[in-house]
Amino acid sequence: MGRVILVRHGRTEWNRIERFRGRADVPLDETGIMEAKATGGRIAQEWNPVAVYSSPLSRAVKSAEAIARNFGLPVRVHSGLNDIDYGQWQSLTPDEVRDRWAVEGDLWYTAPHRVAIPGGETLADVRASALDAVNEITAHHEGQVVVIVAHTVVNRVILLGVLGLGNDRFWKLRQDTSAINVFDAERGDFTLVLLNDTCHLCTSG
Repeated sequence: MGRVILVRHGRTEWNRIERFRGRADVPLDETGIMEAKATGGRIAQEWNPVAVYSSPLSRAVKSAEAIARNFGLPVRVHSGLNDIDYGQWQSLTPDEVRDRWAVEGDLWYTAPHRVAIPGGETLADVRASALDAVNEITAHHEGQVVVIVAHTVVNRVILLGVLGLGNDRFWKLRQDTSAINVFDAERGDFTLVLLNDTCHLCTSG
């Protein structure tokens, strides 16, 4: 049985002020850098991964590097872990989205599985590519521990897949910055072990 340590990247300025980030390559802020270091320390205390995978975006890569350096591992970038494409919503605040797309903006927070983001992706699109990536990674590292660093949307749909829940439950899972989730993988089936753990951040400063 393999084990996946699924991590959300550290904080960025667009997390602090809440903008739709998506494929925008927003860097970690100072808090995010400290969070990533603390996350790496926590993982090093409890697990010994053989590989660290990351979304292509720098906020995830830098978070992954802070983890990987504890084990002398390279970061393996996987395009299937890339953040959702928010299309015309990218860089806007939630209020700005609601002002321009009242129906879709409200649906994102009430029925996100029904939203077709203008010029962007659906949750079903993201879930398909993210779960394909997870299945590929776990099959390649059968019986081993791996770390995957991605984004709140990506992590949520992965975890919904692990639990066998629909995308309508998207907002029923929290994914704080630098949160650690753990699930076991065996022959394409998954068992959730830990969800949205941020205890390591309490002593990071």
